[in-house]
Amino acid sequence: MKYIRKLTGTKCFLSPLRIEDARQYTEWLNNLEVTRYLTLAGQSISLQQEEEILKDLAKGHTYGIVTLEDEQLIGNCGAFAVDHMRRTCEVGIFIGNQDYWGKGYGTEALVLLAGYLFDYLNMHSILLRVYSFNDRAIASYTKLGFKVIGSRREVIPREGVWHDEVLMDLLEDEFRSRR
Repeated sequence: MKYIRKLTGTKCFLSPLRIEDARQYTEWLNNLEVTRYLTLAGQSISLQQEEEILKDLAKGHTYGIVTLEDEQLIGNCGAFAVDHMRRTCEVGIFIGNQDYWGKGYGTEALVLLAGYLFDYLNMHSILLRVYSFNDRAIASYTKLGFKVIGSRREVIPREGVWHDEVLMDLLEDEFRSRR
């Protein structure tokens, strides 16, 4: 067994990060089609840098997204800026393997992560940020119950056009009512 099943859904499971996957992440994070939707689109990530990033992320609540069918790593998701006093955190997710875009894997992974954050880390509110041109992600987040709570205007340039950053959140009771 290559990956550990921490949280399991019907299509995928979340597994603790593995440094051995750094090469795969490096390929994804240097693919402009993938990073177009991420803050690091303008960066080049070396294998050594990605290994260090994974070591840091592995100390927190970030997990690889792995398919149930063939145990293939397809991306990751996680929580950061965890504030146990206020019971809040921020989440991020990306599917690096484009063959799995638009097939519900990201949605299911985020449901698994949110359930973990509410059930085991005692969070009350989860925040995420998404660029206004990422229609597929916004639709997925809305389907899960995230609500738009505001935006920062013209914060990211892509291909010569400025776009807004949309802020969305999900409260514990909203998540539970949709389960």
